[in-house]
Amino acid sequence: MLFWFLLLCVQLMLGWIRASELTFELPDNAKQCFYEDISIGTKCTLEFQVVTGGHYDVDCRLEDPDGTVLYKEMKKQYDSFTFTASRNGTFKFCFSNEFSTFTHKTVYFDFQVGDDPPLFPNENGVTALTQMESACVSIHEALKSVIDYQTHFRLRETQGRSRAEDLNTRVAFWSIGEAFILLVVSISQVLLLRSFFSDKKTTTTRVGS
Repeated sequence: MLFWFLLLCVQLMLGWIRASELTFELPDNAKQCFYEDISIGTKCTLEFQVVTGGHYDVDCRLEDPDGTVLYKEMKKQYDSFTFTASRNGTFKFCFSNEFSTFTHKTVYFDFQVGDDPPLFPNENGVTALTQMESACVSIHEALKSVIDYQTHFRLRETQGRSRAEDLNTRVAFWSIGEAFILLVVSISQVLLLRSFFSDKKTTTTRVGS
């Protein structure tokens, strides 16, 4: 009984969510666009974050079906933008790394369209929910919070790992450079000291009578 109850809650939650969530790689000098069909009056939220690459920045641009720019930011590490669709049609949002000449970026975005409708028809009505329905609603809200926390923690972990690996690479190259310089200085000092204590050859010249 408990298994079917939990399965019902999960199916209800997954069936109502409408969102586009993706992590993708954006090469240098590249631009990637995505499209979403939205109805008029729908509230939408675009959230993005650069996970790895360079200075962790990217250009973002959002346009409505007529080409009007709703949102435009340059070299942003992360941001969130909420708007309400003023017309029906296909909205376009693009991420650009064209300002970078050799650095790839990994970008995460979450595009939420509309609010989650009630799980049950009488959730917002005057009729009281049953105990099972109330439990489903509570589990639904808790699972949404868990998913959001897990997503942000995964992004932080990935970004922290990338920075740690980059720092480790720099430290390794710096250590190799220091070792090479130390070796050169040591050899130079040995040669210099040997030149101080080495016997100089003397030449004698006989003066004839």
